[in-house]
Amino acid sequence: MKAHPISHSRGFTLLETVIAIGVLAVLLTGFMVVFAPAADGIRKSINVQQADRMASTLEQELVTKRSSENFINGFDKAFQWIEKSNDAANALFAYQYRGKISGALRDDESPEPEPSFEGKSPGKDYVVVSMVRRKSDPKFVKDLKAIEGGIYLVKCTQLVFNGGQLKAGKIKEIIDPKGTAKISTSDAYPEAVIAFTGDFYLMPAKSEAYLTGAAFTTKFDTLKNPVFSRNLAVRR
Repeated sequence: MKAHPISHSRGFTLLETVIAIGVLAVLLTGFMVVFAPAADGIRKSINVQQADRMASTLEQELVTKRSSENFINGFDKAFQWIEKSNDAANALFAYQYRGKISGALRDDESPEPEPSFEGKSPGKDYVVVSMVRRKSDPKFVKDLKAIEGGIYLVKCTQLVFNGGQLKAGKIKEIIDPKGTAKISTSDAYPEAVIAFTGDFYLMPAKSEAYLTGAAFTTKFDTLKNPVFSRNLAVRR
C-alpha cells in the first residue's frame, strides 16, 4: 500500500479570530459614522419634498372650483374650506392616490382610482395624483383604496395682523385681517388675499372605518403636534 503524507495545515487560532472580529467591528463602525448621516439627510430631503408637495397641492386645490362643487368661485371655496377645516365633519385630507390612465374622468375632472397595482407600472398603467378632499366627499372614500403613501389631516387657521405682524387667529372663523370684525361670506371679505397656516397631521391608519368613524372624531380635537406646518395664502 502507498503511504499518503499527513497534512500539517492549521486553522485560525482563537486570538486571530478575536482580532479579525475586532477589525471588522471597527470597519463597520466607521461605515455607520460616514454613511448614517448621509442616509438621514436623504430621508429628511424626501420628507421635505413630500411636505412641499402636500402644501402646494392644498394651496392649489383651495382655489380650484371643480364642476361638481357648489361654490361661487375658487376664492369662495378657499374661504369655506379654511373656515371649516377645524370641524371634524368637514375635515380636509391631503394624500396621493393611483389614478387610472385609461377610461373616463369623474365629474370633478379627476381620474378614477386604481385599487390594484400588482403587475402594473406607474406612468404606463396608472398615474400618481396629489389630492385634497373633504371627509364628506364620497370620492375620498373611493380614493382610499388606491392610496400611495400616507394621509395627512389638514387644519387651517387664518393669519391676522397683531402688533404689526401676522399671527394665528381663532379657529373656525375668518375676520378682517386688519381688524376684528368676523366675516361670514367670501363676498364680504375686504382683502384680496387670505393668509393662513396649514397644520398637517399624519394619520395612523388609512382605513375607511377609522377615517370616517367615531375613533377619528374622538381624536380630531386632541391632535396637538403636526408633522409639519406651512404658512400659505390664497388670492381672489
